[in-house]
Amino acid sequence: MSIATLAEQIRAGQLRALAKGITLIESRRIEHRQQADALLETLLPATGNSLRIGISGVPGVGKSTFIEAFGLYLTARGHRVAVLAVDPSSQISGGSILGDKTRMEQLARDANAFIRPSPAGDSLGGVARKTRETLLLCEAAGYDIVLVETVGVGQSEITVASMVDMFVLLQLAGAGDELQGIKKGVMEIADAIVINKADGDNRQRAELARQQYRNALHILRPRYPDWQVPVLCCSALQQQGIAEFWQMLQQFRQQMQANGTFSEKRRQQARDWLWALLLDALKELFLHDRQVAALLPQVEQAVVAGITTPGAACQRLLERFRRH
Repeated sequence: MSIATLAEQIRAGQLRALAKGITLIESRRIEHRQQADALLETLLPATGNSLRIGISGVPGVGKSTFIEAFGLYLTARGHRVAVLAVDPSSQISGGSILGDKTRMEQLARDANAFIRPSPAGDSLGGVARKTRETLLLCEAAGYDIVLVETVGVGQSEITVASMVDMFVLLQLAGAGDELQGIKKGVMEIADAIVINKADGDNRQRAELARQQYRNALHILRPRYPDWQVPVLCCSALQQQGIAEFWQMLQQFRQQMQANGTFSEKRRQQARDWLWALLLDALKELFLHDRQVAALLPQVEQAVVAGITTPGAACQRLLERFRRH
């Protein structure tokens, strides 16, 4: 199939073509990389029309349950929802669970939803390296809401925040998370905080955690002068608070579009993407250089043995790379 035909089918919303396009993007073969670049160039004019939402939180917070409840709420109102779920990969075997379609069984069967689990691999913070490009393909296929779910560990929050319009942090109450979650680094990048599982006996603890978060947010400098980070309570299992969450998202988009922040953030996303790809390409170029590859084991052993410092070893490798 030609790239033009594949692009046409993706724009028509054909799921098989979309899946094929994403598989092409995720491939590491050089010829596939060239085809993927051509496909993205062709589809670029049809992208950028969705609301991109990043959702993160500690394991066990109920991300999949929340996304399914929210996704079903949106599709029932005529929206088309794409979920890019990044599963943790084993650092030993490289294997990945890829169980999101099992965890979101109802949403997976919805004709207006598309779920794509991707193994995190060795990329920073557990965010799949090709998530940005997959997001563009989903937009070209007509999905107007794109949800990016992360594993919620390490630096994944910062990475996701650089590719979405709104970053949402899910938290729990009554399990120490209201104190654990009040960390300056994470709070500074959150556009909204949602306390999940706020039902039954846990409702009162959720309200207490909500007030603690609000108090903590007051001492932090806001990311945007026109937006005070809201703290919401919800129960994804009981489907409570989902409508309020969607209303809050719409208010955020309207406010950011009115003051020009929305378009500026999209431009910054493009810059971040360029630099991420450039740094990846430079790393590959450096490590696959024959001169560097020949010297690297020797230099690495010298560092491990304490014969030379990592800084000196780095300079020696760079000098070898520059000579040709």
